[in-house]
Amino acid sequence: MFYFLLVLLILDAVLLSVVVLLQAGQGGGLASLGGSTTDSVLGGRTAVTILTKATWWCGGIFLVLSLTLSFVPRGNSGSALQERLRATTPATLPTLPTLPGKPLAPGAAPGAQPTNPQPGAQQPAAQQPAAPQPATPPPASQPKK
Repeated sequence: MFYFLLVLLILDAVLLSVVVLLQAGQGGGLASLGGSTTDSVLGGRTAVTILTKATWWCGGIFLVLSLTLSFVPRGNSGSALQERLRATTPATLPTLPTLPGKPLAPGAAPGAQPTNPQPGAQQPAAQQPAAPQPATPPPASQPKK
């Protein structure tokens, strides 16, 4: 389905190019932009020819086919390189060990223990929090006389 629509899009693009190139120029082109009336810039009202209608139809078909192709999946799941990359990528990510008191990995539950601490690694001793010092107000200065 994808390749059929792709071939139609390519044929339509070629036909659109031919139809546009067969049309007679309206004169001036970009040279008409310098100090002329709007009739010469925008092109005066001309008769609708078969080439004009064909241009609009080919342009519309090109737009519809392009949008349709963006939603249609390709026939295969990927190239051989993509398949090899999928085969070599591990299914699960390894978890890194954490030390007590250190923040856990993002997304880990607070208070959760590390899943696999390193064997033989010494764990630091639990530190007691320092006792809070009583707050003493600064000595009041005596007013000068």
